Amino acid sequence: MTEEIIIAGFGGQGVLSLGKILAYSGIMQDKEVSWMPSYGPEMRGGTANVTVMISDRRISSPIGQEYDTAIILNQQSMDKFEKTVKPGGVLIYDPNGITRHPERRDISIYTIAATEEASRRGNSKIFNTIVLGGYLKVKPGVVTLDNVYAGIKSSLPERAWKTLPANEEAVRIGMELIRKPE
Repeated sequence: MTEEIIIAGFGGQGVLSLGKILAYSGIMQDKEVSWMPSYGPEMRGGTANVTVMISDRRISSPIGQEYDTAIILNQQSMDKFEKTVKPGGVLIYDPNGITRHPERRDISIYTIAATEEASRRGNSKIFNTIVLGGYLKVKPGVVTLDNVYAGIKSSLPERAWKTLPANEEAVRIGMELIRKPE
C-alpha cells in the first residue's frame, strides 16, 4: 500500500501541520514516510502545500506528480491541484471561498465544511484536525485513529498538549461532516 497525498491551501490554515500529523501517524505504524512542504515567503496568507507519502515499501522519491488524494483548502489550490489527482483518486475540499467547484468525473469528490464548523465552535485552530477527520473517514486503513491521536500529540509542543481533547474531538467531528456533494 502506498498513499500519495497533496494538502494545499493558505499559510495559517494548518496545511503543514496536517501533513506532519499524517507523517507522524505513518511512522508510528512502522510505515515508510515522506513529508515535503512547499510554501511562499509569507507566513500567513501565502500559498502552502505539503506532499505526504505513506507506504509499506521504500519511497523512491518524495516528489509526486499525481496523487491518490488531494485535500484542497482554497481556490488557487483547486485550480492548481485538481488535475493532479489520479483517476480513481479522491479530492476533499472545504467549500468556503471556492468559486469553481471540482468538475472531474473520474475521481471521488467530497466536501467538508471545516471552516464553518471551526468558526461555529469559536476555535479556528481545530480547522485542520476537522479536515483530518474527514480524510480518515474517506480513506480508512492508511493510518489508525490511535496513531493519529499520537501523531497530533507528537506534532504539538508540550505547552499545547492542553488542546489535545479539542483536537481529538475535531477529528471525530470531521468524520461526521464529510459529504459527497449533491
